[in-house]
Amino acid sequence: MTSQIRVRYADTDQMKSVYYAKYYEYFEQGRSDLLREIGMPYSEIEALGYFLPVVESHARYISSARYDNLIEVKTIVREIPAARIRIDYEIRRAGETDLLVEGYTVHSFVKSDTGRPTRAPASFIKLLQSKFE
Repeated sequence: MTSQIRVRYADTDQMKSVYYAKYYEYFEQGRSDLLREIGMPYSEIEALGYFLPVVESHARYISSARYDNLIEVKTIVREIPAARIRIDYEIRRAGETDLLVEGYTVHSFVKSDTGRPTRAPASFIKLLQSKFE
């Protein structure tokens, strides 16, 4: 799944580059788009009684995006989850092959009523498996 985002002026720092923490917001946009694409947006996951908090994250900054760049966030799930899901991200300028940023987030499936970790809902796994086929 690939999302396109136009870099806003507010996303940049004094050096006119995207502020490093903004890339996590771009990861979130890619993740939200991916969940919507597979047919289970965050709102539906929450309606089923689950939350997906971030329990680990990492970003490697290779080059900077700048104001008004159109960037693409490629969002990848490489494995069917059990109780945790790792989502990988690759950010490039639209139409270019060079990586700007790569990273990942790891999310735990948590029951919203108890706050306790649990396995991924079967319906979520089924949707993901259909995308892997």
